[in-house]
Parts: sequence; structure tokens; C-alpha cells
Amino acid sequence: MIHHVLGLFTHPDQEWKEIRGEDESISHMYLTHTLILAAIPAVSAFIGTTQVGWVIGERAPVMLTVESALWMTMMSYLAMLGGVAVMGAFIHWMARTYDANPSMAQCIAFATYTATPLFIGGLAALYPHLWLGMIIGTAAICYTVYLLYVGLPTFMNIPSDEGFLFSSSVLAVGLVVLVAIMAFTVIVWGLGVGPVYTN
Repeated sequence: MIHHVLGLFTHPDQEWKEIRGEDESISHMYLTHTLILAAIPAVSAFIGTTQVGWVIGERAPVMLTVESALWMTMMSYLAMLGGVAVMGAFIHWMARTYDANPSMAQCIAFATYTATPLFIGGLAALYPHLWLGMIIGTAAICYTVYLLYVGLPTFMNIPSDEGFLFSSSVLAVGLVVLVAIMAFTVIVWGLGVGPVYTN
């Protein structure tokens, strides 16, 4: 896993070809890649919100209770795992339109590795500061989109013009999944399962 992660940051085009050549099962992909990468932002947010907190002006840091943060960490972790599965399933379904024939496991691998900058960028949650989160989050999103547009034609072995359309479709669905997760969060908070602060 680690060599692919480093390769995506140093030579993404070549790395996508190597990832495409691997044949892993969905369970193996989740156990060795997705579960680990998705845990980075979840664990970082738990530590940041319970041990560091947000500083507003001259007041004491605002932190979440351990129970509240644990519940929110588990929910966000499950949402990320579900989001990767949904994106992988969409990529697998959409590939037929472009005469590509990847396996479902390969599509989940592509979704996982494309989201790698977002997962690693989650380390910023260790120190929950607004500007730090915005800067690192924006950089992570930009590199994720770059990996998507560079990687999809290579990974699917399709022409670059078709890859651009395919990538744009995947990006649009990714935004819909993000909005759906946010809407679900609002609904859950409305039911009384929201953050609980220590002060």
C-alpha cells in the first residue's frame, strides 16, 4: 500500500498502470488499503477535538467530550468507507459506457487511491484550526481532482478525451455523495445525536 501512496505523489501516471495490473479482491482491498487510509482523518479528528480543541479569541479551547467525539468518529469513518464503495460501484457501472471492463475490486481500488490525498490531508484535524484546515483541505481536493483526471484514462485504458468526460462524471457523482453525507449528518444531528462540548 505505502509504495502506491508514495508513487501517486511522485509519478502518478506510472503508478496508475501498476495499480491497474493488480488483481485484488474487494475484501483484501478494504482490509489492506481502504480501512487504513480512511482511519487517518477519523482518528486525527478524534484526537484533535478531544485533546486540542478550537481556540476562539482569548477563551479556553472548546473540545468535545470523548463519548461525543467517539460517536462522531465512528459515523464519519463509516461514511468514508461507504463513500468509497459507492464511488467504486459508480465507476464500475459507468465503465461500460466507455468500453472499459475493470473488475469491481479494481474500481474500488481506484476510488480509494484517488481519495488518498483527502485521507492524508485529514492529518490536519490533529490541530483543528480553521485556516490550517482550509489550506490543507483545498490542496488535498485539488490533488485528488488531479489524480482523477490524470489517472482515469490510464487506469481504464481509454482515450484522454473520453477520460475527461468519464472523470467529470465521477467528480459530479462524488459531489452528490458528499452532499448526501452532509444531509444525513444534519438529519442525525436533528434527532439529537450531535456534538457535546466540554465547556
